[in-house]
Amino acid sequence: MNRLIISALLAGSFAIPALAPALAEDYASGAIKTMDSAKGEILTDAKGMALYTFDKDAAGVSNCYEGCAVKWPPVTAAAGAKAADDFSLVARKDGAQQWAFKGMPLYLWQGDKKPGDVTGDGMGGVWHLAKE
Repeated sequence: MNRLIISALLAGSFAIPALAPALAEDYASGAIKTMDSAKGEILTDAKGMALYTFDKDAAGVSNCYEGCAVKWPPVTAAAGAKAADDFSLVARKDGAQQWAFKGMPLYLWQGDKKPGDVTGDGMGGVWHLAKE
C-alpha cells in the first residue's frame, strides 16, 4: 500500500510541471518573455500572460485608451526601464511608458485568465498575438 501511495505521489510530481507553459527567452530586463502556446511561440509578460498588438496603433503610438485600455491593459514599463533590440518604450498620454515590439505597443487581454491563454487573438479582427 505504501508503495502505491509513493508511486502515485511521484507520478503526480512529474505530471504537474508538464502542464505548466514553458517560458523561454527573457527580453526587456525580464519584463517580456517568449513561450510556446497553442498558436506557436508568442511574447508574454513576466507572468506568462500573452501579449497582443492592436492594428489601430501606429509605430510608436498607442491608440488604446479609456474603455479600450480597461479591456486591453497596456504593458507598462518599470521606472528606469531601457529599450533594447526590438523592444522600445512608447510614451502614453498619462505619462506612463509602454513596452513596444518592433515599434508596436504591447497589451494584455482581460479575457486571458492564466498563462498560456490566447483568447484575444483575432478579436474584432484588429488584435493579434505578439510573435517574434
